[in-house]
Amino acid sequence: MRLRNGKVLTVLCLGAFISVSWFASRLKLKDDVDEVTQYQQELLEFDNRLHKTEKDILIYSQKLKLLLDEVKHKNAIRIKPIINDTSIKLSNFSGAVKTKTLNPMEKLRVQLPNIFYYLPHLITNKDSLQPKTLIGQGRTGVSMVMGIPTVKRESHTYLLDTLNSLIYELSPAEKRDCVIVILIAEVEETYVNELAEKLKDTYPKEIQSGLLEIISPSANFYPDLSKLKGTFGDSQTRVKWRTKQNLDYSFLMMYAQAKGNFYLQLEDDIIASPNYLQTILNFAQHQSSDEWMILEFSQLGFIGKLFKTPDLTLIIEFIIMFYKDKPIDWLLDHILWVKVCNPEKDAKHCDRQKANLRIRYRPSLFQHVGTHSSLAGKIQNLKDKDFKKELLHKGHSNPTAELTSSLKIYLHHSLEKAYKGEDFLWAFNPVAGDFIKFRFFQPLKIERYRFRSGDAEHPGDKLFNTTVEVLPADRTDLTKKSRHHNSTKYSKYHQTDDGYYRIDIFRNGIAEGEVDGLIGKIEAIRLFIVTDSPLWVLLNEIFIEATA
Repeated sequence: MRLRNGKVLTVLCLGAFISVSWFASRLKLKDDVDEVTQYQQELLEFDNRLHKTEKDILIYSQKLKLLLDEVKHKNAIRIKPIINDTSIKLSNFSGAVKTKTLNPMEKLRVQLPNIFYYLPHLITNKDSLQPKTLIGQGRTGVSMVMGIPTVKRESHTYLLDTLNSLIYELSPAEKRDCVIVILIAEVEETYVNELAEKLKDTYPKEIQSGLLEIISPSANFYPDLSKLKGTFGDSQTRVKWRTKQNLDYSFLMMYAQAKGNFYLQLEDDIIASPNYLQTILNFAQHQSSDEWMILEFSQLGFIGKLFKTPDLTLIIEFIIMFYKDKPIDWLLDHILWVKVCNPEKDAKHCDRQKANLRIRYRPSLFQHVGTHSSLAGKIQNLKDKDFKKELLHKGHSNPTAELTSSLKIYLHHSLEKAYKGEDFLWAFNPVAGDFIKFRFFQPLKIERYRFRSGDAEHPGDKLFNTTVEVLPADRTDLTKKSRHHNSTKYSKYHQTDDGYYRIDIFRNGIAEGEVDGLIGKIEAIRLFIVTDSPLWVLLNEIFIEATA
């Protein structure tokens, strides 16, 4: 009986254990199912995110392809004139090279050096290589591109005098076959905008015609210049100045390269000799060999240096490689040394070899006139001894006229001598109401005129706030024409109380233009000074072209 009861107890315990185990296993299985379900949901969410990422990548890939196609197209346009100029033909290359050329997107197995290696900050700024300011007509296909960098100076600026000299010495044909690019190498927007507006107001015709272009770099173009390594014992200020200057030259060259056949580097504080552009082109075109790299038309610094535009690629790359190390004139000399000098030969041999690449023209065509350097606090009295000093006045055969003036003349510099081209007019400080008048002995049809004040030695002695006025011979006829044309033709001409019509105003010391033929014959021309001037006045050119 006792044994039987023990067996029953054993069976009951075993049954209870099995029941508990079964129940526990069911609970565990339920937990496992819940966990699997959770994993499935997470996998589904991950799969959805993956599909979305794939779609985004596809969209970005399409945008990148369009961008690369646009870059290739623009590069093809820029490179085409250079290829034409240097007679590079794809047929001259081997089949393997052609294949690489025609498949530029083929995966590269080597790292190509480029501007981003030396200026890595440019990668993160998409607009860093685009001009911040761009004013002009985008003229291309010219014989000559002239580059002028200008910066903010502590005292006097010479830019307008420089532009006046360069533009004044160009013939009408030359003005159509060149472009002058001004780089305002500053990032302070207020200063850049003010200077750009001043240039637009002073040279509206030159900008509209395409002769003059104005650009400025983006602030993102420049790297951090506050931690440059000092070299050659220069102060940190000077190292920063010359480093930025190298970058300025590079930016200007990159912009100018595709515009013409030759690039002429100038500064913003120079004057030019008469007929300088034709002289430069003749000298370049009559070189016995095309091996030259630099033609020099001034012995000073980086003034008057001429390059073939295809050569600018090498020069830009070299400058950017060493922009932090040395000033620009030293770098130019190093380029020549690398190209032709033999380290096993002496310095004289090297100089003879470099003379084949760097050819000097005499006399110099440009003179440095500035005394205040772009480096703050530096006085620079540099003069080119090879510059041929020209007369301080320019004479013309003007029609006979009665000459009168209210100006107080200095010494023998009279209006009569200036009108005949024998001398310049020089007078003490003019005041409001002063005038210079040319009254013809018989009414004449005036075609055009030019009055130029100030000169290289007295750049401040200019006519400021002075108008050019004409006195029509038949004012009744002019009134009829005005009514016939609904006054729109003559609304811009202000009529004075004594019958003169104001047709022009002096801009930076110069007034020139054509006289509207509908005005008819003219009895007199008058230069009328509107406000007092703190400076003297020097009138070095009087030109009146007339027909009877």
